[in-house]
Amino acid sequence: MDAKVRLGVSRCLLGERVRYDGGHKLDRDLLATLAPVAVFVPVCPEVECGLPVPREAMNLCGDPAAPRLIATATGLDLTEKLTAWAARRLDELASENLCGFVFKTGSPSCGLTCIKVYRDNGGFAETGMGIFARLFRERFALLPCQDELGLRAAAPRQDFIERALAFQHASIERPKGLRPEALPNE
Repeated sequence: MDAKVRLGVSRCLLGERVRYDGGHKLDRDLLATLAPVAVFVPVCPEVECGLPVPREAMNLCGDPAAPRLIATATGLDLTEKLTAWAARRLDELASENLCGFVFKTGSPSCGLTCIKVYRDNGGFAETGMGIFARLFRERFALLPCQDELGLRAAAPRQDFIERALAFQHASIERPKGLRPEALPNE
């Protein structure tokens, strides 16, 4: 077993220029805090599914429980492209022995909470979860997940690290990619 936990991390938080505007969201505090205890597995759903950098901005639209990913200027629906990629990538991540994931706040693909979902007519409906974050949480429901803003305060950050370490410790006895439906139902 590795001494460090393996954490999936949104690539933009690691300083990679993968955002829609060609920028990054390097989070030096996050890296300084987690690097001593973690090995990072970078993930950027939008770039890895084949979208360019830079690219047009995107919004979530439709049903907040199952929103569509829509390019704001052209109206192009990118949902299928992202979800098809996500199915393959989640299979790959199952073999990575991840012990947690740090998502990018506000991202239509990676946001964990409070992502605006617009009505088809353009008006704001309510909030939801980014498409990849939702699919990841469905597949790996037991994994500790947080966004970078949730890790700013010491107590939640320490809790996340402890949960990731506990998951790593427990993983000695579990098969790779264990999902809740594989657990005994007593």
